[in-house]
Amino acid sequence: MARLVEYPWQAGPLQASPDGRHLVCGGKPFFWLGDTAWLLTEKLSVSQAEDYLENRAAKGFNVIQATLVHRFFDQVHYRSSGDAWDRPEPLRALENRDFQAPDLKSGYWRKVRQITRIAQEKGLFMGYLPAWGSMVKNGALNADNCLAYADFLAEQLGGFPNVIWIIGGDVRGSDGYEVFMKLGQALKDRCPEHLTAYHPFGRTASSLWFDDAPWLDLNMFQSGHRDYAQSAAGMGAWDDNLAAEGDFGEDNWRYVRRDYAAAHKRPTLDAEPSYEKIPHGLHDPSQPLWQDCDVRRYAYWSVFEGACGHTYGHNAIMQFYTSWEEKGSYGCLASWRRAMHDPGAGQMQFLKNLMLSVDFCSGAPAPQLLAQQQKSRYERVSVIAGAGFAFFYTYSGQKFDAALGAISADTVRASWYDPASGVESPIGTLRAQGVETFEPPEKSDGAHRDWVLKLLWA
Repeated sequence: MARLVEYPWQAGPLQASPDGRHLVCGGKPFFWLGDTAWLLTEKLSVSQAEDYLENRAAKGFNVIQATLVHRFFDQVHYRSSGDAWDRPEPLRALENRDFQAPDLKSGYWRKVRQITRIAQEKGLFMGYLPAWGSMVKNGALNADNCLAYADFLAEQLGGFPNVIWIIGGDVRGSDGYEVFMKLGQALKDRCPEHLTAYHPFGRTASSLWFDDAPWLDLNMFQSGHRDYAQSAAGMGAWDDNLAAEGDFGEDNWRYVRRDYAAAHKRPTLDAEPSYEKIPHGLHDPSQPLWQDCDVRRYAYWSVFEGACGHTYGHNAIMQFYTSWEEKGSYGCLASWRRAMHDPGAGQMQFLKNLMLSVDFCSGAPAPQLLAQQQKSRYERVSVIAGAGFAFFYTYSGQKFDAALGAISADTVRASWYDPASGVESPIGTLRAQGVETFEPPEKSDGAHRDWVLKLLWA
């Protein structure tokens, strides 16, 4: 049976909602569900890219984050099969600081346009980073050539309705502030209907540098890959008054809270949490690997704090590792084709489906519905509520108390929703009064016991 394709941009451009907390297309709510595919256009052939994009579209993703110039291609060696794409051409224009070079408009960029068109046909936005942050830090992309590059990008990709510009690339805004400001404004001027964002360095947020930037439509933060013990704060007590560039460990919901306290209200999301199957802390392969239950936790914690969506990542997918490469980065062993079927990616759509099943744009964090002292770290119970709904997420699976009497309704329909399967188990209709204790059910086969409690009312 053919998959029904939706084209969200047909209703209107992707933009921030009037309240500055959500994304909409033509006034219709849009829940960002992104996948991290940094080296997609650099390493995959057109047919390989189509396989990947179809897999992601079928899993409910609607934004693919990819880098157009990640590094100088001739610094590394690639092999590939199919589509006569044996070795990417060097991007001589960047090397020569000349964006009028004829070769820049040939093979590689033709492939980029083909991939963008395939994504468009599948209803996917392409969140393109013009260049990885290192290209700014090493001077390849600079204040003298970034306007010419913006002209070129607008010429090559500006006509596609499914393009999002993401400035930066794992870099602090202070490492190239003038370049990022000029490039962001130039792309917004040339492509005013394209959403523009900034992807920051680990454990920082775009709002730290660009809160006043007129071209910034969407805030992004990178909660990163460290666990609590590896964070700058170590295992000490958490404090909401951490430094401006505070390392919140795994508490990615704190970035959402901080962004919504900024002077300019913009939608925000975690654009790089811990990837599935990547080592804790990223660089030491002897460390434990983050699993599907971890990527679920990051997603639910941030979205239930009010994020406008979430970006998932996988160690093998973000680098498109294949078995013929000598060694993958960050201890990667599985090929990207095998990793496409790991459980975390398929489970992200259950969060998207849950939020789209209600008026999630009316939602906001609802700590008043938790009738107990909030616990920390893995025992935290996240609560979001809006018009006719309240959702509680427990990662630990421990019982908790809900203040049903704080709900403006006579009764609520209660059920358990499994974030790992999307299966819902009814509890029944309850009176919305007093305090009710809810104990999540056991899961079979030793599966991680995270659950969502759904409360709905008319």
